Amino acid sequence: MVVKRAFDVMVSATALIVVAPLLAFVVVAVWLQDFDSPFYVPARAALGGGTFRMVKFRSMRVGADRTGVNSTSSADSRITPVGRIIRAYKLDELMQLWNVLKGDMSLVGPRPQVMSEVALYTQTERALLSVRPGITDLASIVFSDEGEVLKTADDPDRAYDQLIRPWKSRLGLAYVQHASLRLDLESIALTVIALISRPRALAGIQRVLERLDVDECTRRVARRNEPLNPYPPPGASSFISDSQRGQ
Repeated sequence: MVVKRAFDVMVSATALIVVAPLLAFVVVAVWLQDFDSPFYVPARAALGGGTFRMVKFRSMRVGADRTGVNSTSSADSRITPVGRIIRAYKLDELMQLWNVLKGDMSLVGPRPQVMSEVALYTQTERALLSVRPGITDLASIVFSDEGEVLKTADDPDRAYDQLIRPWKSRLGLAYVQHASLRLDLESIALTVIALISRPRALAGIQRVLERLDVDECTRRVARRNEPLNPYPPPGASSFISDSQRGQ
């Protein structure tokens, strides 16, 4: 843990300095579109189950979070024109380097979730809260097309819970079980590779999952060459229903 934290601090501090000009450019671009705050600072689940304020560049119109929809498709009308650009290049996530420097997050770990999603966690999934949430992980690469997956869904939140969450959670639990500096470095390298060639990154993820002896079902889904179908989250015998989601 000490080595991981030292690595996080060193890399996040260096990265913030290097990308400072880009951060300044994005701040101005987001502000100029509607002359409102360029930042979005939502509450997310923290290590141990508490909350922290995650910093992002705002990619949606002001007040978009008050619609009650947590999952975002690529066709979501709440996304601003500038927001579409910064989302396409993952620039909205850059400010989370500040959260890493502060200690709220790590460079690598399960992505931080809204508390309404955490409330639906099975007992098995709650192990995801035993590590700091991260900017990237293997699941982030496997489902980097999340917006496209949800694009045609009538209910993006339901589609996320039934199609994506079961596998994100399984991949996250694999990280919790096998967390190491080696796995962090592999995850960061594969994230960079994914920016150039997602197929190559997915092939690399297969090699990592095989080494970690992750179950074949999860590995098959992680190849992303088959349609996604509703599936129960880890620790459950049925997939999330509307009644469980309070609808």
